[in-house]
Amino acid sequence: MEWLSGRVILVWGLKRALLAILAGAVGVLALPPFGFFAAMFISFTLLVWLLDGVAASPDSGLFGRLWPAFFTGWLFGFGYFVAGLWWLGHALLIDAEEFAWALPLAILGLPAFLAIFYGVATTLARILWSDGMGRIAALAFGFGILEWLRSFLFTGFPWNAIGYGAMPIPLMMQSAHVIGMLGVTVLAVFVFAAPALLGTRQGRVPGIGLALLLAAAHLGYGYYALNLPDTPPASGKAAPVVRIVQPSIDQEAKMDTDADRTAIFDKHLALSVQPPTNGGKRPDIIVWPETAVPFILTDNRDALARIADQLEDDQVLITGAVRVEDMGPGTAPRYYNSIYVIDGRGQIIDASDKTHLVPFGEYVPFEHILSYLGIENVVELPGGFSAATKRQLLAMPDGIKLYPLICYEIIFPNEMTSEIHQANAILNVTNDGWFGDTPGPYQHFLQARVRAVEQGLPLIRSANTGISAFVDPHGRVLSGIGYNQEGFIDTTLSGATVSRVDDKARKTYFWLIVGLVGMAAAISRMGFIPRVN
Repeated sequence: MEWLSGRVILVWGLKRALLAILAGAVGVLALPPFGFFAAMFISFTLLVWLLDGVAASPDSGLFGRLWPAFFTGWLFGFGYFVAGLWWLGHALLIDAEEFAWALPLAILGLPAFLAIFYGVATTLARILWSDGMGRIAALAFGFGILEWLRSFLFTGFPWNAIGYGAMPIPLMMQSAHVIGMLGVTVLAVFVFAAPALLGTRQGRVPGIGLALLLAAAHLGYGYYALNLPDTPPASGKAAPVVRIVQPSIDQEAKMDTDADRTAIFDKHLALSVQPPTNGGKRPDIIVWPETAVPFILTDNRDALARIADQLEDDQVLITGAVRVEDMGPGTAPRYYNSIYVIDGRGQIIDASDKTHLVPFGEYVPFEHILSYLGIENVVELPGGFSAATKRQLLAMPDGIKLYPLICYEIIFPNEMTSEIHQANAILNVTNDGWFGDTPGPYQHFLQARVRAVEQGLPLIRSANTGISAFVDPHGRVLSGIGYNQEGFIDTTLSGATVSRVDDKARKTYFWLIVGLVGMAAAISRMGFIPRVN
């Protein structure tokens, strides 16, 4: 290991740049659909050694001294995000004639931008850099701060945060309930980077020892949490049976203006009224995916009548749909990406609109400027979607309350409002058909499962092409439908939850962890920690 670390530390020029990119790309193997979490050890060990070798002229100014560390982290991030997000280009190929020109921006431009966060993370770490375990703590501190910033700056995009690489299975997800995904990220970076100490001797024993202790605590708590009894629902009512419908409709057909929209609607209805498998109870609640209704539902009374004809009086349909709001004469209408709750009489009894829209997918930032450059929404709506100001719980007739998250809203751990504590389950409707059978839908599904663990709530997830599933409060998939499979699944929603950790407590624990690793790095930098091999 010492020989290898020496070679990496001394590598220079183009070889150094390529190795940094490769180190970032290797880490993606820890994410779905691969789940090989050991890849992160390789990735971050190489990053530590590369940062050990950064050098600048003593005569350089502050920028010149920090630039090598920033550029190393940027290259690492570029490799990580290109390898982890290349599938975004698939959405642009749905309408290739219109959007193929933007492929380089999606495949290379977005990763280049996101890599800035990792460049700043390594710069911050390098400021606190020292020998031994201190530099591992500094790296964890830098990534913790910048992953937190990435979760909300510029509308936020915390997709594939490093912590997800430490949570491939439910046993390794449970820590997120206590310290959140961001807290797991900080400690995961420390553990993933710890093997670098084997190659440089300094701080080897305490660093590796602490990393092993953290890994054991992570796994031990997972085992403990998975064996705790769930909290039963307070209500004595019979638990409802929920049916998730996955129609698996090709995205090109959904976007084709000449497509038979009635046939798409009929397919959803046909799957909804199928008899239960194995002689089970008929569903009380039926869930369709995001924008499942291929027209403006409120303008189509025949569609509502058909829903009423197919549903029993006590059944409820939850569906994704586009909602339009008339703004009056001379003013363009507003469109919302919404969820409707429809009862057995065909009446819309509740609704919730999406609050966090996808930039360039559902709206164009700085539209008045960018429209002159020919940049438009991928979703074809005049002016794009509008964002709701507040997320609203969906109330079922039997008193069940669902916390609605549309599409990628579920990747934002810090956006859960206090209303979630009143919910019996999280509802996530999405349409991952935009991204084909690529790593994208699998990465999205993992993040949805981790949200269920964080909040201690069951998850009901309906996706047009997959992955649809019922997930318990521990992130375990109770039943599901694979990608590109057509069908439905019925499961009883027990309403059971785990012993809930408050969101404020999770944030407090995160900042406590960040503070501890930052303090350790600073103390080591100032030379107050004795050198121990």
